[in-house]
Amino acid sequence: MAIRVLLVDDQPLLRTGFRMILEAEQDIAVVGEAGDGLQALDQVRALQPDVVLMDIRMPRMDGVEATRQITGPGRDGPAKVLVLTTFDLDEYVVEALRAGASGFLLKDAPAHELVQAIRVVAAGEAMLAPSITRRLLDKYADQLPSGEEPVPGALNTLTEREVEVLKLVARGLSNAEIAADLFVSETTVKTHVGHVLTKLGLRDRVQAAVYAYESGLVRPGAQ
Repeated sequence: MAIRVLLVDDQPLLRTGFRMILEAEQDIAVVGEAGDGLQALDQVRALQPDVVLMDIRMPRMDGVEATRQITGPGRDGPAKVLVLTTFDLDEYVVEALRAGASGFLLKDAPAHELVQAIRVVAAGEAMLAPSITRRLLDKYADQLPSGEEPVPGALNTLTEREVEVLKLVARGLSNAEIAADLFVSETTVKTHVGHVLTKLGLRDRVQAAVYAYESGLVRPGAQ
């Protein structure tokens, strides 16, 4: 079945360009468009897309708040959010990741990267452009509101290998890269990542990366 995509951007010409790129792919279907966050919420409820391609800076409701409502508690469907940004070090991107976005993409990325990003997020990999994601976390980790501190001892529920995997996820490595680093199969890595998410009550790899920073397991700038 085709991946159902909702385009959310306040610039009609950009939406048209994205639509032309995505509709050329047999496994992707653009099911709707929205010009701001409020329209996006209505379209998500009505169309049940698999992936929402979300701009950040929009009138009425920005992409961060829209992302929070789409992916937060009581959400109406399984839609994943892929955030679009003009700058690769935009603090709003970090806010969007914390709000529940599965990853982000630069607006000037090549067409093939946009297509691949949609597929990656739809598949649940949820860690697009890991090297840039890590740069963002490194740059803004000390500015992120901490909220509630991680439950003391929560990391103790993880095995030694699961802690290793969590550290590598936080560094922005893909499953293939983690597998190569630890000399195990990608299937084994996926299993470890799944255990980490379940034990820590996290939704995806992005939340796991943020958790690793906030818990002190990984420090900004650390290799």
